[in-house]
Amino acid sequence: MCGIVGVLGTHEAAPIILEALGRLEYRGYDSAGIATLDGGRLDRRRAVGKLFNLSDALVHEPLRGKAGIGHTRWATHGAPTLENAHPHRAGRVAVVHNGIIENFRTLRAELAEAGHAATTGTDTETIALLAHHYLEQGCTPRDAAAATLARLEGAFALCLLFEGEEDLMIAARKGSPLAIGHGEGAMFVGSDAIALAPLTERLTYLEEGDWAVITRAGAEIFDSAGRRANRPVTKISVEAARVDKAGHRHFMAKEIMEQPAILGDLVSHYLAADDSHVALPGELDFADCDRLTLVGCGTAFYACSVAKYWFEKIAGLPVDVDIASEFRYRDPVLSPDSWAVFVSQSGETADTLAALRYCDGRVARILSVVNVPTSSIARESGTALEIHAGAEIGVASTKAFTCQLTVLLMMALKAGADRGRLSGADYAAHLSALRALPGLAHQALSRDSEFRAAAQALSGARDVLFLGRGTMFPLALEGALKLKEISYIHAAGYPAGELKHGPIALIDQSVPVVVMAPHDALFDKTVSNMQEVMAREGRVILVSDAEGIAAGGDGCWRTLTMPDVPEILAPIVYAVPAQLLAYHTAVAKGTDVDQPRNLAKSVTVE
Repeated sequence: MCGIVGVLGTHEAAPIILEALGRLEYRGYDSAGIATLDGGRLDRRRAVGKLFNLSDALVHEPLRGKAGIGHTRWATHGAPTLENAHPHRAGRVAVVHNGIIENFRTLRAELAEAGHAATTGTDTETIALLAHHYLEQGCTPRDAAAATLARLEGAFALCLLFEGEEDLMIAARKGSPLAIGHGEGAMFVGSDAIALAPLTERLTYLEEGDWAVITRAGAEIFDSAGRRANRPVTKISVEAARVDKAGHRHFMAKEIMEQPAILGDLVSHYLAADDSHVALPGELDFADCDRLTLVGCGTAFYACSVAKYWFEKIAGLPVDVDIASEFRYRDPVLSPDSWAVFVSQSGETADTLAALRYCDGRVARILSVVNVPTSSIARESGTALEIHAGAEIGVASTKAFTCQLTVLLMMALKAGADRGRLSGADYAAHLSALRALPGLAHQALSRDSEFRAAAQALSGARDVLFLGRGTMFPLALEGALKLKEISYIHAAGYPAGELKHGPIALIDQSVPVVVMAPHDALFDKTVSNMQEVMAREGRVILVSDAEGIAAGGDGCWRTLTMPDVPEILAPIVYAVPAQLLAYHTAVAKGTDVDQPRNLAKSVTVE
């Protein structure tokens, strides 16, 4: 969600913070702001909308000072207005905050009685008001911060600055990620490594409940019980956190086109050097597992839904798939011999993290599939499998999705071998197919001009349906989600066999229907459903291989030719047309591809 940056440095802070916020704008772009201390005096600038509006404001009214905090907002409480933009200030206190203070109404009423009335619609202002209240009671800034943190309920990452204290910041996290960066005579705070990578390669990740007293000399960290905590300093790869478009018009385009190379590296990482077996960390033996629970949100949930087919077919392992926000509230019944797998690009998804914590102690093993090995979900898992996708900035997930699928497939193959469900010959054939994955993804990307032309036709639609069977059903859901996210066209994915149980009522000549149908064992069934659409003047876009288009392409509005793909790889390779259709449709409509309205990349609040 929101992005946070803090600087205690030796150079002017505002330009440094503004640049760092640019690397965090994918986390929120409803408004942005910076507060600095100059000669001990606290001042701030804020602007509604994207970061360039704040940049313009700073040109006209510069901020001086070598200590500061900044924020880019994804609105939760309060509309995206100037008065609701961070940093929030009360008296000598300024604060930036990511998360939700659940008891802010109670605190606000209490503070109003004490003469500290709120002036905004946000929960965040309550933090500043509460700290200001404790300062007026005679507390030091450090003690005021500690007293304030003790009163807050909910999820938060925050950074506090105090007027008259040019060498002090207070940072805290509970449920939302926050890192401290160590420089030479300077210290930094950031929501993630991307923000801080150009400033330092040495980070300390705050643990759940931690808070820190930060000066230019270093950081003193305390745990939730107030005890001093010795958190390790981690050295990050500046290259891994690099954020640029590499000549592409959008980050999403770059991230789509990176997939062949990234998938090749990922397969190499988890395959043994002699290609004889999948080598996963943690000494995993799926023979010890009687059931899997797969949990994720959004695109990650669809990756889990694909993996259910793989685990059950390849390994004979029963699988439950859950949306994290539902799982944690329905009191799921878990076998003590079962394993739980949590899938999250950021590794900080609030609902997924809460679901993981629910499972702790209730299942035999907790695994995660994550892109950030230092994330909360990775750290709290028994075994974390990194997807090695690199920084993904576009809000609509692309390369992270295909990497999640690839890791889940390799887990299913290992499970099949561990449980004796795969013959040696079949195992070797599947591993050989994996080696071909990067080339197949490249072949799919080479048809980009076809996808662009189809997207141009789609861009005029108000409603689009996606259909698929088997592993193509979750792909239909993913294709619909991508289109909704960045083009703002209403889209829905359905299992093709369910068409006549309701959705067919939507079909007419104004509703395009995208059919994901490789020429596999379910192809004839899918084509039969497709014919039902065409019989009602529905406009079909058939995505299939050459054999499938030859067999079922007659009468289609458009056909998009895919390479011949082994059945187990089809969901990964067919993700490419789903991504490109959405991308080119959004470009044709002129929407904001990388930063679609109302969305943020990392969902760290419920």
